[in-house]
Amino acid sequence: MTGFRFILAVLMVTLLGVASATAGDGPLPTIPKGMGDHCVADTQFMRRNHMEMLKHHRVETMRDGIRTRTYSLANCFTCHVVKGADGKPVTIRNPAHFCNACHEYAGVRPDCFDCHASTPNAPEQRAVP
Repeated sequence: MTGFRFILAVLMVTLLGVASATAGDGPLPTIPKGMGDHCVADTQFMRRNHMEMLKHHRVETMRDGIRTRTYSLANCFTCHVVKGADGKPVTIRNPAHFCNACHEYAGVRPDCFDCHASTPNAPEQRAVP
């Protein structure tokens, strides 16, 4: 039943015609390329709908106790990690962090890292002070 709710949520978002960002007169953000062969969904779909997917996954995990890696932040970082000059993954505090490219462009602050680590395999659970 939870799979049905996910599909229904994705269809609703798609049918509502969520607008994607357009270039306008300013430059677009530089988005670091993922390291994997493919994402869990089409790139344009993910750019438009990642937040809805993350929120849906959060509800399934927190309320229904369903834990999967497909849409988890840990799985995202497997492919979307950005490493600094020292070869170590940068945290959300670094402007080069994968999530910062679009979020700074859009003028929004992701709150995921108030509770979750912003790098893969990080021992800390809270990445933002």
